[in-house]
Order: sequence, then C-alpha cells, then structure tokens
Amino acid sequence: MPAVPRTRPALRRCAGAGAVALALLGAGLPLPAAAEAAGSKEPDLTRFYGQKVRWAACKDQELPKDMQCGRVTVPLDYARPAAGTLDLALSRYRATGKSRGSVLLNFGGPGGSGVSQLGIAGKDYMDLTNGYDVVGFDPRGVGRSSPVSCGDETGGPSDGDSSDKPPDVAHPQALMKALKRLTVRCTEHSGPVLSHIGTVNASRDLDVIRQALGDDKLNYLGFSYGTKLGAVYAAQFPHKVGRMALDGVDTLTESLAEQGVAGARGQQTALDDFLDWCVTDLGCPFGQDRRKAGDAVVRLIRSLDENPVPSDFGGAFSGQDMVDALGEGLYSRDLWSRLARALSSLTDDGDTRGVQNFASGGYAVPSGTKPGGGLVDSADIPSDNLSAALMAINCADDPDRPSAARLAGDVARLKKEYEQASPVFGRFRLTQVLLCYGRPRGTDFIREQVKDVPSAPILLVGTRGDPATPYSWAVETAKRLGPSAVVLDNRGDGHTGYTSSRCVHGKVDDYLLYGTLPPDGSSCPADGDGRGAVADASDAG
Repeated sequence: MPAVPRTRPALRRCAGAGAVALALLGAGLPLPAAAEAAGSKEPDLTRFYGQKVRWAACKDQELPKDMQCGRVTVPLDYARPAAGTLDLALSRYRATGKSRGSVLLNFGGPGGSGVSQLGIAGKDYMDLTNGYDVVGFDPRGVGRSSPVSCGDETGGPSDGDSSDKPPDVAHPQALMKALKRLTVRCTEHSGPVLSHIGTVNASRDLDVIRQALGDDKLNYLGFSYGTKLGAVYAAQFPHKVGRMALDGVDTLTESLAEQGVAGARGQQTALDDFLDWCVTDLGCPFGQDRRKAGDAVVRLIRSLDENPVPSDFGGAFSGQDMVDALGEGLYSRDLWSRLARALSSLTDDGDTRGVQNFASGGYAVPSGTKPGGGLVDSADIPSDNLSAALMAINCADDPDRPSAARLAGDVARLKKEYEQASPVFGRFRLTQVLLCYGRPRGTDFIREQVKDVPSAPILLVGTRGDPATPYSWAVETAKRLGPSAVVLDNRGDGHTGYTSSRCVHGKVDDYLLYGTLPPDGSSCPADGDGRGAVADASDAG
C-alpha cells in the first residue's frame, strides 16, 4: 500500500508508513511505463531461465548463521535482455525434512528487504520449513539488489530550504516545484535500475527466481504490497501458480488519491481502537474520558505543528512527525503498550525519543555509493532506500499523471474529504495526491489487466481492523481475480494476520503445506487480547 515516507533517521524498521518531507524525495524519480504485458512476443531469455541458485553461508554479519544466501541474475530490460543485467539477492532457511521445493516470501513495502526481514523474523515462518525451503529476496531496486536512492543528505524538502516544518499541502505549487528540482538528484543516485523498476518487472523476476530454484510452479506468501506482486504474477504466469497466499490484500484498481483516503480512514479506526483501550488504564497519557482523549490527540498534533519541540535525533519534532509515529505504532496491537508509554514520555516530560523510535526510514546515503548491476553489501544500502523504492515502485505502477493545474484543484477539493476521513491522518495522507508529479506515466497493466485469473486457487486474507489494507480491498481484489480467489475473513486487528492470529497462521500453513483451503468467506475469530497494561515496563523504547 502506498505510504508517505519520512525524513528522520530511525531506530526501527519501516512497516510501510513515513513522513511528508521524504515523500518529496521519493516522488521525484523519473521512470517510463513498466514492461509490456505478458503474452506479447518476448526476446530470448534462455540464459536467464537456465541458471541455478548456488547457495552458501551468508557473508553479511547481520544475518543469522543458519541462513544461506544466493543470487539470481535477471535482465535489466526484458525487452532488450542484452542491454544489461541485475543480480537479485536471495536468502533461505532449509527445509527441516523432505522438501517439496521452495516457498517465496515478500514482506511488503514496496521497498522492504526480504533478505533482511527473513533474518529478523525468521522464527515466525519456521513452520513452513516442515515442507519447504523458505526463501526471501530483495526485488530490483531494493536492499542489496541495485538499491535506488534519492541521495538527499540534508533531508530538507527542497534545495536551499533548511526549514524542519513539514511541507504545506495548502501550497501545492511549491511542492511540485520541489519535486522537479529533486528529480535530477534522484536520478543521479539510483543508476539504470530506476528506469526498469516496478511490479510488472518484479513479477517477471519472480518467475526467473522460481525456475532457478528448480520449482515447476511458484509457491508464495505475500504480505501487504506483496499481495499485489503475487496477483500480478498470477496474471502474467497463471499456469505457473502453485500454492499462493496473500495476507493484507492491496488494491489493484484505486488511484493513489483514493488509496490515501482509505489509508487515512483505516488509520483513524486503528487510533480509535487504541484510545478505547488506552482510556481504561490509569496510565493513559490522554486521560480516562474517551471523547476528551480523541480531542487531546488532535490538540497535541496541532500544537506541535505550530511549535515543534527539540529532538534528540536532530532538528525539531513536529505534529506531523507524531502522526508518522502514531501510524507506525498502530500497525500491531502488540505495540500499543509501548506506544502509550512513549506518548506519556512526550506529554509528561517533552521526551521525544520513545515516539521517534517508531518513525521509519532515513535520508543519508553512504558516500561513494553508486548502485550498479551487482549486489551491494548491507553497509552500502542507502538509508533512504526503503522510501525511495516505495515511491519509485508505486509511481511505476500508477498510470495517472494529471497536470499541475489539475493537481492543485484536486488538493483543494480533497482536503475536506481527507480531513473527514481522519482529523489526525488526513493532512499527512493528502500528500499522496502529489507523489508522482513530474514522472512519466506508469503502467496501466495492473489496473486494466490483472483480473479473471485462470490460476490455481489463491488464498486471500483480509483483516477487519487492518489500518493499512482495509478488508474491503480483499473483497474487491477477490472479485477482480475471479473464481481462483478464496477469501478468509480475519476478525482481528492490526496489519496482516499471519503473525498475529493463530487461526490465520494455521489456515495459511494448511494451504501452503498440505493444499487444504478454508471455505470461501469463512472467518477467523480475533485472538485473545494478550496486551500488557500501559504501565508495563517490558520492551521499553
């Protein structure tokens, strides 16, 4: 799901949301429409489909010792395979018993490193090693695989602007000028992969990976954006789909502006649920009156926007920075206690550290980094890669390119709609209307042709309380995919269900491991609360 990346360095990984100023950086990336739809006459790709992965111990010290690493080579441009190549980084945990092949995981973003994430959270997927080698990968432009970057080491929203205040959507013309100025900077730091990024090409890479792993069909588990990648693969290679599960289902049809409204509404629902829980505890930083608590959050954000406070991480901490942190903290109920404690430190002592630990992304680029076709070491991955890749991929997938005048009118028209969707997250999300300004038009393949897929059954998991990918998208995408789609209704909260719901975890494993599908439209109940009180001292920020 598209999100707005942020400027400040962070101490935790990104789950898919960030702040406004770096959105300007990501949005300046120029790229043409994605590759042609599958089915057209293709050049000879035999040498890419003839390779096999050579697995070895991972050299990267940040990865677990029991993980193996490998690489696959793909063409930079599928229309001109002789024009250059890219290496894609892979990681795996071996099957514990007899393997029936591999299951590939994509953790979302777009822009998240599957190699690193599998190393961080591998224990959550160990059940799958009962029948599979579990494989993570860094898509093109992401992580170790020719990472894109915008290279803005100042972190400012525009050249010569040292202001730490968030860009003002009330003046879209200024934002659009900033996007154009940053276009050159983003191009310089990203290399040739930038012109060949996007989900359509990543899906074709996925098929090369499948063959290199020795699998006749692709077995796949995708989360959030990873569900879009899986759906595109199913449309391009329907007869190569094995067992596929998509959790936290992304939209295939909505524009970035429409997705922003849905995102604001979903985050507001998650915030309301958080406040319902918070006010039952005496340690809640917003008191015990539920109505007053909601008003207090809005007042705090407005106050910080008008008068940002000093930050231990440099610069100042604004209300929109707080909105960013709230969005991150609401991704999972497991984070609620920690978020409440961090907010208490902010309101009681003016200490921003706990809240900022929820913020995502960064902006600095290691000096001398020049992404090429080969893999890079983890130390050389630009720290803004997640944000830069997120925007580059989202815009490569989006065919809408309204004029500057149309955009200015859209911002004015949508401002009220966004604020109605969420008085907290509306302004933050409204910048998505501008994200792709200045870039060539993206592909219309996803919006127009990913439908009525004649593949093996695909399990779609939608979570009722998901703040990022609303349940309605699971239903909508299932209708688009056609009879192959089977929907599992997760009655819980949080973004995705596999790692938070025992029922969802079991249903997905049953399908991937044994081919057992739940009935279409069946549901999983919400797990027990299991969350500590606000005053719980565990996992302090």
